[in-house]
Amino acid sequence: MLRLRSRIVSHILSSPSAFRVSPPHRLLSAAAAPISPTQRFAVEEYLVDTCGLTRAQAVKASTKLSHLKSPANPDAVLAFLAGLGLPRSAVAAAVAKDPRLLCAGVDRTLASNVVGLTTLGLSSSDVALFVSIAGEPFRFKSIVPKLQYYLPLFGSSGNFFRALKKSSHLLTANRDRVVEPNAAFLRECGLGACDIAKLCMVVPRILTAKPELLRRMVARAEALGVPRGSGMFRHALQAVSFKSEDKIAAKASFLKKIFRWSDAEVSHAVCKAPIALRKSNSSLQERSEFFLSEVGLEPAYIAHRPALLSYSMEGRLRPRYYVIKFLKAKGLLDQYRDYYNIVMLSDKVFMERFICPHKKAAPCLAKDYATACKGEVPTNFRFT
Repeated sequence: MLRLRSRIVSHILSSPSAFRVSPPHRLLSAAAAPISPTQRFAVEEYLVDTCGLTRAQAVKASTKLSHLKSPANPDAVLAFLAGLGLPRSAVAAAVAKDPRLLCAGVDRTLASNVVGLTTLGLSSSDVALFVSIAGEPFRFKSIVPKLQYYLPLFGSSGNFFRALKKSSHLLTANRDRVVEPNAAFLRECGLGACDIAKLCMVVPRILTAKPELLRRMVARAEALGVPRGSGMFRHALQAVSFKSEDKIAAKASFLKKIFRWSDAEVSHAVCKAPIALRKSNSSLQERSEFFLSEVGLEPAYIAHRPALLSYSMEGRLRPRYYVIKFLKAKGLLDQYRDYYNIVMLSDKVFMERFICPHKKAAPCLAKDYATACKGEVPTNFRFT
C-alpha cells in the first residue's frame, strides 16, 4: 500500500502533463503557527486566516472539524489544492462547501483521484474546476468511475461541468439503479446522444430523478401533442420536467388569457414551442403587450408562429422592430417586411440586409441598433 501511494504522489510530482505541488510555505497565504502540546488548535481562526473563509462560514464549518488537533493535515490539503492551480478564492469556496476536505488524505485519496481524472483526459484546468465545484464527492474513491461514465454521456468535460454546477447530485446518485436506467429510457424515447446531453445540461436532475417520475414526465410531454422521436420532444420534456399537471394547465390558461387565444391555438402554440411553458408570467406578459399593442400582431399570427416567444426581448425582438420602423419612417424601406421573418434572420444576415445598405442615408443606424440590443432606447428609436 505504501508503495502504491508513493507511486501516485511521484506521478503527480514528476509527470510533465500532471500537476506539481509546491512546498506548503509557498502556497499557503498565511502559515499556521506551531501548536504546542498544551495549546488547543483554533479551528475557526485557521479557517478565516489561512483558508480565507468569512467569519460566518468559519463558524458553520468549524462544527465539522472540532476533532482536529493540529494544522498538519489541513496544511497539506491546502498546499495540494494550490498546487492544482486553484486560487485562494476557489480554495475557500471548496472548503466552505466541504469542510471535511481538510481532513482528507493527500497521497491516499486526493492525489489518487487526481491521477484517475487525468487518465480520463481532463486537463489541469479541468481538474481544478472540478475540484472547485464537486464538493464532498471529490474525497471519495468512486469519483473516477462516475466521471468515466458521465464524460462520454455529456460529450465533453465542459458540458458535464455545466450540468454539475446546477446539480451536484449527479455525483451522489446511484448509477446502476437510477442514472443508467434513466439514460436508457431517454434513448428509448428517441433521444440521441446529443439530445440527451443538451437536455441534461439544462435539467440535470432528469438523470437523477426516480425512474417512475421520469416516465410520468415523458407522458406529460406526449400529452402536449409532441410524439417521442420528434425533433421537438427534447424541448417538450424540458418544458414539463418537474412540473405537475396543475402547473402545466395553469400556464396554458395564462397563455390563453394574455394572448387572447382559443384552446386550439394554445395547444398548437405549446406543441410547436414548448418553451412557452418555461417562461415566467411576467416575461410572457411583456411579450404579449409588445406583440399585440406595440407591433400590432394578431393573436392568431402569434399562435401559428410561437417561436417568437423564445427570443430575447432586448437582444432581438425590440431592436429589430425599431430598425424596421425607423427605416419605414425615413422612407428607406419600400416594401412591407414580415416581422416573423425578420426576427428569424441570423444576426449576420439581418445586418447585411437592414443595417449595412443604409450607412450613408442613416450613418447612426448601426450604433443605435447596438445600443438597443443592450436594452436602451436611442433617441432615433423613440417614435411618437
